[in-house]
Amino acid sequence: MSNASHHQPAADEAELDRAIDAVLSEEIDLARVERFGNSLVEMLNHCGIALMLSLGHRTGLFDAMEHQPAATSEQIAARAKLSERYVREWLGSMVTGDIVEYDEQKKTYLLPDEHAAMLCRSSNTNMAGSMQWVAVLGHVEDEVLDAFSHGQGVPYSAYHRFHEVMAEESAQTVVAALDDHIMPLVPDLADRLTAGIDVLDVGCGSGRAINHLAAKYPNSRFVGYDFSEEGVAAARAETQRRGLKNVRFEARDVAAIDEPAAFDLITAFDAIHDQARPDAVLANIAKSLRTDGVFLMQEIAGTSHVHEDKKHPLGAFLYSISCMHCMSVSLAHGGPGLGAMWGKKVALEMLAAAGFSDVDVKSLPHDMMNLYYVARK
Repeated sequence: MSNASHHQPAADEAELDRAIDAVLSEEIDLARVERFGNSLVEMLNHCGIALMLSLGHRTGLFDAMEHQPAATSEQIAARAKLSERYVREWLGSMVTGDIVEYDEQKKTYLLPDEHAAMLCRSSNTNMAGSMQWVAVLGHVEDEVLDAFSHGQGVPYSAYHRFHEVMAEESAQTVVAALDDHIMPLVPDLADRLTAGIDVLDVGCGSGRAINHLAAKYPNSRFVGYDFSEEGVAAARAETQRRGLKNVRFEARDVAAIDEPAAFDLITAFDAIHDQARPDAVLANIAKSLRTDGVFLMQEIAGTSHVHEDKKHPLGAFLYSISCMHCMSVSLAHGGPGLGAMWGKKVALEMLAAAGFSDVDVKSLPHDMMNLYYVARK
């Protein structure tokens, strides 16, 4: 009798397990569970590859392999002046991630030209540089985790290498497209710049865009404002290196400036949504423009509706960037935390509230990430 009583709970547990399995099989699509599990495995692999792509960019390994014949890990390491053991392990990631081709007989590695076109500094579509954001944002994971509780955001100062990586991103996405794509969005702008006008760049960062324009249009006068001393210092250093005399940079809060009718053109490249007081910044931009002035604003091509943003090729990445940085830095300074995906609807409403009555929204065929707002009072 005592032995039978002892074994009864185990029998009950087995019966309970069978009942749970029966319920689960009815209520959960197991094939869907498996598909999702497979996608998570693939995602984990892609995360690892993304970090390795960033390292390939920063170490110069992709540049060292560009247009080169198949080579051993020793040869590639020697060419890049790096440790062979680290290079060999990195190559392992590149081979298993289908980035680099491997000849198992000769033990050689080859970066196909078709892949090099998207991974090397010689290309304007260098995606390896963009992979640096994974490590930059991962660096502040603990701070963002805490912010989920206190809700106050994470300041710019916490983001290691932010301005360095942002400058690379700007050079590729903004500066490379300025002359042929972005400036032509405003009719006759090139002629006005050639003749000589006053230009302000809001949120100039390291000044890549404004220094480029200053060099191209020596008769115009350029100013760059950014509240980051680090960004302004980098911008000034480039100005000195290039010997430019028609541009200056200042660390200033554009929400507090008072320069009525001082500029013919004001630009803001991927900068407004980060502001602590974006409404005040836009109002000051409108106030600072002359009667026939133009505000050219580049912003992420969100829609202001998450269900619509699912269609964006980089939607998940952009919301992640926003959570880890854009929204958080605004909140850290007492701002509304618009986020990178504040979108077209909200942007147009805020531009109208700031005093812009004529706004034309444009997109560029080669740029899937951004929208361009050409705004006049």
